[in-house]
Amino acid sequence: MVIGIPRELQPGEDRVALVPASIPPLLKTGAQVIIEQGAGTRAGCPDEAYTTAGARLATRDQVFAEADVLLQVRTPGAAGVHGTADIERLSSKHTIIGFADPLGSPETARSLASRGVTTISMELVPRITRAQSMDALSSMANIAGYKAVLIAATTLPRLFPMMMTAAGTISPARVFVIGAGVAGLQAIATAKRLGARIEAYDVRPAVKEQIESLGAKFVELPLDTAAAEGQGGYAAAQDESFYRRQRETMARVVAHSDVVITTAAIPGKKSPVLITGEMVASMPPGSVIVDLAAERGGNCELTVADETIVAHGVTIHGPTNLPATVPFHASQLYAKNLTTLLAHLRNKEGTLVIDPADEITREILVTHQGEVVAPRLRDALGLAPLSAPVAAAATA
Repeated sequence: MVIGIPRELQPGEDRVALVPASIPPLLKTGAQVIIEQGAGTRAGCPDEAYTTAGARLATRDQVFAEADVLLQVRTPGAAGVHGTADIERLSSKHTIIGFADPLGSPETARSLASRGVTTISMELVPRITRAQSMDALSSMANIAGYKAVLIAATTLPRLFPMMMTAAGTISPARVFVIGAGVAGLQAIATAKRLGARIEAYDVRPAVKEQIESLGAKFVELPLDTAAAEGQGGYAAAQDESFYRRQRETMARVVAHSDVVITTAAIPGKKSPVLITGEMVASMPPGSVIVDLAAERGGNCELTVADETIVAHGVTIHGPTNLPATVPFHASQLYAKNLTTLLAHLRNKEGTLVIDPADEITREILVTHQGEVVAPRLRDALGLAPLSAPVAAAATA
C-alpha cells in the first residue's frame, strides 16, 4: 500500500493529515508513505521530520500518481473550488479518506463516483463505542470549544473569574453555552476553569447531567423535546415553530449574559437561528457572541462567516475552522483518527479492504465501485436506492 499525503490547498487550512510520529507504525505494516513537499510546514512539521520518520517527499502530481490511498484533511468535497483540480488527478485506483462534506456537496460525490474513486468521509464516522478513536468530528470539536472560550475571553472587556481585591470585588462573567455536544461541553469546561459563571442549554434533555457535572447550570425550557435526538446522537432538525418558541424562552438568558457561545449545527442542513438581532440588542454593551455554527449560516441572525462584526455594541465572531488555528495539536489528533481508521480497514496482509457489511465501513463509505453509495446522498442527488449492496473489495 502506498499512502499519499497532499498539501492542503484551502486558505487557512493549516492542518496536515499525518504527523511525523504517525509514519513509523505505518511503515511497520509494509506500507510506504509519500508526502508532498511542505505539506506539514504550517502545522509545525517540517519536511526533514517526515524524511527522518521514513516518508518520501514528492511533488503533488507524484503523490497522486503513486499513491493508492490518499489521506487529506479536506478531500475535494470539503475543499470547495480549491479541490476541483484534484478531481482530475483521481482514478479508480484511489481511495481518499478525509473530511468530504458529503451532505453539503453531493455533486462532488457524483463526480468522484464517475471516476471510480472510493471516498471515505470522516464526518460520517458513527458514534459507537468501537469507533470513538476514529471520530475526527469529536476531536476537532473539542478544540473548537476550547478556542471559542479563549476568543471570548480576549474580546470581552471584563474578566472571567471573580476576584476579591483591596480595590473591591469583581463579579464573574456570565457565559451561556447553547448546544452541549462535544464543542459545547469543552466550552463549558474551559469557561469553568477560567472562573466564569456558566449556564447551558441543549435541546436534548439527556445531556443535563453532563452539563451539571461540569459545574454549569442547565437552562430548562418548557418545550417538547421528545424527538430532539437524531441519528448518531446528534441533535435532530426541528420545525420553525419549535425554534421560534425556543428563541422566545431563551431570550431572557441571552439578555443577562456577557458571553454567548453557540454550537447548534445539524449535519447537512442550515444551522438553526437561535439568536435574533433583537436578542443581540438586549445584551449588555461589550458582550461577545462566538458562533461555532457560522459555516452553515450561524445560530445568530447577524453572524457573518469568517468575520468579526460589532452590532448593537456586541462583538459577534463567526469562525468556520477554529481547529486549523491550533494546527500542531489538531493535526496530531486527526492523524490518530486516520491511522486508527486505516487499521480498521486493513486486513492481515496489509491490504485495504472495503467491506460494506461492516457497520463502520458502511456508514463512512460515500462512493465505491463507480456508485454513490451513501443512501442520504443518493436521495439528495435524486438517485434510486441501490438494488443490492456493493461487494467487499480490496483497493490497495
